[in-house]
Amino acid sequence: MTNFKPLTTPVATPAPRPPAEQKLYIAAQKLEATFLAEMLKSAGFGEARDAFGGGAGEEHFATFLTQAHAEAMVETGGIGLAQSIFEALKETQNDTP
Repeated sequence: MTNFKPLTTPVATPAPRPPAEQKLYIAAQKLEATFLAEMLKSAGFGEARDAFGGGAGEEHFATFLTQAHAEAMVETGGIGLAQSIFEALKETQNDTP
């Protein structure tokens, strides 16, 4: 029998953050996922195919599928946007008295 290797590379688990920073990082991840979902949608991911034509229901559920794929991308490391957003949010939070 053939041993199959996973298609994705495991991502190192980041060090635990203080609760305030954890909230900021989660917000940054959500923003990255939303960005990626819009990019996937613009690229045509999840569009209905002419061959099967699932109708209006397929169009509505395609957005859920696109969002789920974007969230999965972020969970496996994404494109690094969440880390950049997190650093910017953390910096602005430290500047406020």
